[in-house]
Amino acid sequence: MNSTKDTPFTFAVNVAQATLEQYDNHITRTLSSMKGQYLDAATYEAMLPEEDRLLYEVYEIRRPETAGELLHGLSVVHPGKVGSEYFMTKGHFHTVLETAEVYYCLKGQGCMVMETPEGDWAVEELRPGRVLYVPPRWAHRSVNTGADEDLVTFFVYPGHSGHDYGTIEQQGFRKLVVEENGQPKIVDNPRWRGPESR
Repeated sequence: MNSTKDTPFTFAVNVAQATLEQYDNHITRTLSSMKGQYLDAATYEAMLPEEDRLLYEVYEIRRPETAGELLHGLSVVHPGKVGSEYFMTKGHFHTVLETAEVYYCLKGQGCMVMETPEGDWAVEELRPGRVLYVPPRWAHRSVNTGADEDLVTFFVYPGHSGHDYGTIEQQGFRKLVVEENGQPKIVDNPRWRGPESR
């Protein structure tokens, strides 16, 4: 389905199978793509030789990456943990910082970890029927806190936003979400390296 024509179109979301019934692009991220992002580096290194687990997938309908367009698709974060830390997406700032994003949770349980370059941070719960607005300037990362179910969200963002993964790869997020006594807990990231610490 190549929806780059300037005519309206519809598509269906298959929530049960956690996919779009038609899509142009399917991105997969495995454990090996998250090197340096998990706090428990020893467990991460021990897990890799066993299986390069699929952590999350993204299904996209292609649109021009220009202002005026809305890029959109489905994000699917699978359940699991590295040590006590839940499976999560890489997380990113938008290359154009002054652009926002909307997430609509369709299935599962999780949260969105967010922060700004200025030092503000927030963690918001994701559950079916809940909509999250991520304002401009906020980096964001989806975390699946469910034990055995995918976290499925539909996202929409401006076509010219772009993705800056490099900043997060270098510094991480200020906050992590870990399991403690069977429940999600927000903790400081002792390995966070902000601009002032580099």
